[in-house]
Amino acid sequence: MRTTIELDNESRAKLMALAAKRGLRGYSELVQEAVTEYLAKEEQREQAVQEVMELSGSLSADEAKQVEERIEATWKRWSLPTRP
Repeated sequence: MRTTIELDNESRAKLMALAAKRGLRGYSELVQEAVTEYLAKEEQREQAVQEVMELSGSLSADEAKQVEERIEATWKRWSLPTRP
C-alpha cells in the first residue's frame, strides 16, 4: 500500500544511503522493516504492561511493604561508578 510520510532531509539522506548500501532502489523496504520492528516492540511492551497489571493485588499489604523496603535498601547500596 502506498502512503506519504514526512521525513527531515537528514533522515531521508541516511535512508537513501543505507538503501544504496543494500542495493535497493528506494527506502520503502527500510521503512517497512522499521515499522514492523516498532510495532512488534510495542506489542511486547503492551503485553508486559498487561502482565504487570494482572499482578495487582497478588501480594498482601505486609508482603508489598517488605518488597518496597528491600527495593529501597538495594537502591541505597547502589553506587554509580566514579569517573577518573
